[in-house]
Amino acid sequence: MNPVWYARRLARMSPGEIVGRARDELVKRRWRRRQVRQGQADPLPVPGAVPPFATPLVPAAAEGVPAGARVRVVEAAGQLLAGRWPVFDRVWDAAEADWFADPRTGRRAPSDAYCFDVDHRDEAAAGNVKYVWEPSRHQHVTLLAAAFRLTGDERCARAAARQLRSWWAANPFLSGIHWTSAIEVGVRLVSWTWARRLLDGWDGAAPLFEGDPAFLRQLHHHQQYLATLPSRGSSANNHVLAEAAGQFAAACAFPWFPESPGWREHAAATLRRELPRQTFPDGLNRELATAYHGFVLELGLAAALEGETAGHPLGGEVWDALRRMVDALAAVVDVRLRPPRQGDDDEGWGLLLDAPGFQRWASLLATGAVLFGPLDWWPPVPREDARTPLWTGLARAPLPVGGPRPGRRPSLFPDAGTTLLRDGHGLEEIWCRVDHGPHGYLDIAAHAHADALAVELRVGGAEVLADPGTYCYHGEPGWRAYFRSTAGHNTLEVGQADQSVSGGPFLWTRHARSELEHAQGLDGGPVAEVRAAHHGYDRLRPAAVHRRTIRLLREERRLVIEDRLDTLGEHDCRLALHLGPGVACTLRGSLAELAWPAGDEEGTATVALPEALAWERLEGRTDPPAGWYSPAFDVRVPTVTLLGAGRSGHGRPLLTVVQLDPARPHQPSHEPSGVRRASFQQPGRP
Repeated sequence: MNPVWYARRLARMSPGEIVGRARDELVKRRWRRRQVRQGQADPLPVPGAVPPFATPLVPAAAEGVPAGARVRVVEAAGQLLAGRWPVFDRVWDAAEADWFADPRTGRRAPSDAYCFDVDHRDEAAAGNVKYVWEPSRHQHVTLLAAAFRLTGDERCARAAARQLRSWWAANPFLSGIHWTSAIEVGVRLVSWTWARRLLDGWDGAAPLFEGDPAFLRQLHHHQQYLATLPSRGSSANNHVLAEAAGQFAAACAFPWFPESPGWREHAAATLRRELPRQTFPDGLNRELATAYHGFVLELGLAAALEGETAGHPLGGEVWDALRRMVDALAAVVDVRLRPPRQGDDDEGWGLLLDAPGFQRWASLLATGAVLFGPLDWWPPVPREDARTPLWTGLARAPLPVGGPRPGRRPSLFPDAGTTLLRDGHGLEEIWCRVDHGPHGYLDIAAHAHADALAVELRVGGAEVLADPGTYCYHGEPGWRAYFRSTAGHNTLEVGQADQSVSGGPFLWTRHARSELEHAQGLDGGPVAEVRAAHHGYDRLRPAAVHRRTIRLLREERRLVIEDRLDTLGEHDCRLALHLGPGVACTLRGSLAELAWPAGDEEGTATVALPEALAWERLEGRTDPPAGWYSPAFDVRVPTVTLLGAGRSGHGRPLLTVVQLDPARPHQPSHEPSGVRRASFQQPGRP
């Protein structure tokens, strides 16, 4: 590991965290003698007999899965039975189930080394760790188990059992890369809990789980690991929630050890503390990375529902945080039920009970509608997923939720620093997100991007001005830096520097500070306007403050972006506008003409760009990177970036005017109160 990175990382730690990590290092040294290698006997004693599994699904849960979802799950299970499972941009060979192979680089991660000797960040030694870890979350196993539950096809149950037994044999305690990260341990426990639940009714379920000493040892080792080596301090973001969710779910579902009550209560205390702590009062996740809002919401719901069915409820404060997260998600999605693309996204699911890639956000909203009830202003949410009826079947009593909910659709999230300028419906919907929030969560802000004052613009759900996304975490530092950079977002770069200072791929050593200065007209009227500023460039000489005003002129279907630098001198500047991958662009001087598919028609716009800058149209440039969009983790496709370069200073605003097709009639929207909502009923409830 780079000693410079270690020094930067150490500088972001509090004294308490340093002490805690020093204790962890002592534990890791002591545990070296406890490592079990493949083929060795595991000396851990196991209970002679354990009680039968006590928290199965009610029959109505599986009966409530829609026909289309059944077909989807069965088809995905069929691919698995044929040995194929998608892992990011590759296909993992489920038939061979090599738990250490990286299909992307062809490398194989260490399998027999002491886990804490493995540097999972070193691609040369471990391959791309995301590809190695992902199958070991065992979410393909829960998919097989769901297929068995829905069809009774024992081939799926037997395949799930083979996968689990293969993993248990290949990954004895503390051997190899799958014991290096506590978050992976936690997510695995959630999957095992649901695999057992969904396989209930198969004759082989009890022998596979409570009757198998290999599982009992793995279960104990996983839980002891989490109890002893939790994420700490500046790393206690979504990781600590995943660890606690897994620990709590397993201790509720498999309370078979003397330590189980203590593990359960400690995990419950962590969830009661961290879920509200990591959720802004306005309901958005504090990491300010939308994908992790979904990940945390899934894990929180999985844990809270597990507690309800096991008789160990987490209580009203946890349920209130989860409900606020669901309401916030309903408020920020566009007409296609897609939320903002903000911050990192590694496509991590907390619990997968449907075909991979199926409408995650619609599924979460459908679950929220069953558990909490949809508010009048919620967008219509189809109930087409398998997860919602299976999941919500665990809630067998009224949930302990109360307190106020938004009476109308929020457009301003002051804590998270997100403002939405909106108008219209369907293909006419204008949806514009403005970012003026904190840089990220905790001192390292691991999943943040340098995107202060960035905008996204969608029309009818089509991305016109797009957030390019994430692309990668490990192995390609240049691309990781580009997709996190200021120039990689729709905002202004000043002085050839990012607004926030990176110290590594998951470390920011200096955070830009943003503030909202003015907002009006968000809920209706001819003009919606927001003005914000950030101070990330006060380190320049002369210091500079970037101020941005965004106006949506609803009747004219026009978006105006005004950028100003408050500074005593002037600076080199670059203004980037990243177009969605479906947008065609012709650039003539400082005028861009855009077109994109819009149903059976074509959406169009003209963009009048600041004439003080020299503009170029870039698409798919690699050195240096520019003109790229990442639709999924480890996937990038060329798209058009309009990049303007020049100098700017005080009193010389840069004005960008996006004129959407003016021929279409204006359809005033903004808070429709009479929209018909879908009706939801929880399985098993009257």
